[in-house]
Amino acid sequence: MLPPKIIDADELDFDLCERIRYARDPAFDGVIFIGVKSTGIYCRPICPVRQPLSRNVRYFRSAAAAETAGLRPCLRCRPETAPHSPAWNGARATVDRALRLIDEGALDEAGVDALADRLGISARHLNRLFRRYLDTTPLGAARTARVQRAKRLIDTTDLGMTEIALASGFGSVRSFNAAFSQVYRRAPTMMKRRGAESPTARDARPAGRSSN
Repeated sequence: MLPPKIIDADELDFDLCERIRYARDPAFDGVIFIGVKSTGIYCRPICPVRQPLSRNVRYFRSAAAAETAGLRPCLRCRPETAPHSPAWNGARATVDRALRLIDEGALDEAGVDALADRLGISARHLNRLFRRYLDTTPLGAARTARVQRAKRLIDTTDLGMTEIALASGFGSVRSFNAAFSQVYRRAPTMMKRRGAESPTARDARPAGRSSN
């Protein structure tokens, strides 16, 4: 199993992450995410697609970090449904609480300074903690949380896009559309027509192929 210190390290241990990937170990679902450079997609460790070549793989501590690197979520394993890492408990309580507040919308109407005040730390220190444990920023995590909330609503409800945008924490339909275009490389209305269970042929192809 992956030693807990791997999450604290400056860089994830590639060989250990490789063993987790090939084992499709569910214990690390939500702990690490797998970026595939040849396809531009990132996945959960449990993704059922064909394993990509190691030279095409990069590992991330969070979905937000993968998206910051320019990768889009896999439509097969749906990273927005991954559980949060159990490694964030205990000594990582501040990051854990910050993530819960962000998921509840703490950064939808207020800024990082206000969130840091609620946590009793400075905004600078909060950003440092996010960089250390998640390889992203609070704002990056907030954007990912909003997109993930919206994706779940698209997949599970019949709400209109305006309702979904507002319910997910976006300030406008325009910012909602822009975020989806950046993360998924397509408009949210296209996701609604297809649904979660019918990905395009391009996203359904094995992750080891470079057709994307």
